[in-house]
This record gives sequence, C-alpha cells and structure tokens, in this order.
Amino acid sequence: MKAIILGCGLVGGEIVRDLAVDGEFEVTAVDLSASALEPLNSLPHVTTLQENLGRPERVSELARGHDLAVIAVPGFMGHQTLEAAIEASINTVDISFAPEDAAPLNELAESKGVVAIADCGVAPGLSHALVGRAASQLDEVTSVSMYVGGLPANPEPPWEYKAVFSPADVLEEYTRPARLKRGGIVVLVDALSQVEELEFPEVGTLEAFATDGLRSLLSTIDAPDMVEKTLRYPGHAVKMRTLRDAGLFSKDAVEVGGIAVRPLEVTSRLLFPQWKLREEDEDLTVMRVIVRGKKDGNERTFTYNLLDRYDRERRVTSMARTTGYAATAAVRLIRDGVFARKGVSPPEHLGMDAACFDALMGHLGRRGIVVSGV
Repeated sequence: MKAIILGCGLVGGEIVRDLAVDGEFEVTAVDLSASALEPLNSLPHVTTLQENLGRPERVSELARGHDLAVIAVPGFMGHQTLEAAIEASINTVDISFAPEDAAPLNELAESKGVVAIADCGVAPGLSHALVGRAASQLDEVTSVSMYVGGLPANPEPPWEYKAVFSPADVLEEYTRPARLKRGGIVVLVDALSQVEELEFPEVGTLEAFATDGLRSLLSTIDAPDMVEKTLRYPGHAVKMRTLRDAGLFSKDAVEVGGIAVRPLEVTSRLLFPQWKLREEDEDLTVMRVIVRGKKDGNERTFTYNLLDRYDRERRVTSMARTTGYAATAAVRLIRDGVFARKGVSPPEHLGMDAACFDALMGHLGRRGIVVSGV
C-alpha cells in the first residue's frame, strides 16, 4: 500500500518511520526542507521529495497515485492541504491543527468517496477519542475537562519550555481565543487565561490555561460544561501574556526606522531558537481527561491519564511518539477497513466505536504509550 506523508518535521518524520518499518507501506515523504528529509533518505520503503506544499494544486498532484495521505504541515497550511488531498480522492489522516473547522469539507469528502480523519494527533486526537469512549458508556455527559501538554523534561529559565512541535503553532495557541462551554452555551475567553494548578505523579505541579482545543467536541458531544487547557510549568502563562499584551505577537505591521515590521516575525525570530530542542534535550507528554455523566441514573466519572517520555533508545521525542503513533494507528484503521466512514470524521468517532478504540489502544500500547483508566 502506498502512503504519502505531507510534512516531515519532528512528528511527520516519525510517522514516515513508523509506517515504513515493517514493509507494509511504500512511503513517499514530502517536505520543503532538505534537512528534514535527509534522515529519511536511507530508510527502506521510503522515497523523499523536496517540494513546496504551499500550493494546493501541487499537493493534489503529488497525492494522486497513493492510497493514503497523512497531513503533518504547520497549522496555517493544514486546511488547504486537507482539501487538496480530498480533491485527489485520497483517504487522509490530518494532524495539522488548522484554525479552520474541517467539517465543511465533509460533503466534498463524501462526494469523492474519501475516508478522512481530522485532528488525529495526541490533542486533539487521542484526547478526543478518550472523550468519545467515555461518552459511549454514558446515558448523559455532564462535563468534559481535558488537560494536555508537551514539556521539556528538564525546564530551563526564562521560559521553562521547549517547542516539541511547530513553534508557529504554539504561538497560534497562545493568541487564538479559546472556546469553552458553560451551562450549555459556547463562550469565548482569552487564551492563556483561566489559570489553575494541578498535581501530576512523577511530574509535580503544572499550570493549566485555556486554549482552543475542544474543537469538534463542541458539536459532537452534548455536554453543558466543557473545557480544554494546555499544561506548562508554573509561571509560563504570565510570561506569554506579557509578551502578547505588549503587542509582540501582533501580525499588524508597525514602522521602525522607516521600515514596516510585523512584531510577530521579530518575536518568532528571537523566541524560536531559544525554544528549539537541542540534541541532548528530552521531553514528556502529560494528559488528563475527565468525563462526568450519568448511567442508569447513577453518577459516573471516567478519568484517563497519560505520561509518556522521550525514547532514549531510539532518540524519539515523546510528542513525535504520541502524536505520530496516534496518526499511524488511524492510517492502519482505514487501511484495514476497521474505520470506513466516508466523509470527514473527528477523532471522537474512533472512541465511540469499540473496535476502533481497542485497535487504537493496542497500536499505542505496542509502542509503549499507555493510557491509564481505559
């Protein structure tokens, strides 16, 4: 079976490796960066292509002739890339975390006979599948709380943070208003607000703040109260709010010495090198999903926890593992016909189907990613 991976950064590169390792897939790895493709060149069953994925018509052209596509481009390119893959009539798994809602592409996917799973990383993705699993075992869902973060194992000042996925998408998280649900009504709050502290075994105290990670759950799960928050080491949120509120994340140009400059570009140029994972850096992924509701008139609570760490033996980041292997699980579910719904589906649909959920958990478990409470 032929698979094409569109975007081969930290996560996309590991998706390539996981699909190619057992020879079940012939993989085409596509990225603009030669340095991203270089480690993949020598892998068996892998062909690399250096291409600009910013052109949808070229994406469709590249996708044709493959059986499956995985979209692992930065979020700002995600929606157009997903649409281009669907236009090519290719079954697709998307982890791009695009700001746009993927649901409007459902009709196109149905008309093309395409099976597409959007937002299928760790969060959104695995987090949503866990919510779907809990909801399928309840008569009524009363609340959903999701907490997730990718963190350096050894935080360093001043940021106590390293970007374990696209830094541009991290800043997008910090600026995009967060949608929550309270009393059955969707409300908007500032990202980086609603800060609270939580304790996690083996990790300690982390802070959680609002981000826009509920996404499809706002329409697929009928619960009056829902929240998603990002986890960081304490103090990170106030530092990011200071930069944001000072205008340093603004995309609107200001004049400096007669030259129009976008503050976000300057901030990114300064922050991203400081946030870059060094070769010796290790990371971890922390997740807690709590779903409350009723079954047969009785109150029930489902609590799922995940703590995953950097793979020292294979030198793979935890974020690449948790995000990438969730995506490769979905690829195999589609290939094997376990998930065959035409159209664009959110990952909670995987959780609502017992066979899909068991296959997902089995796939992750074989790679050492274990969710407690399942």
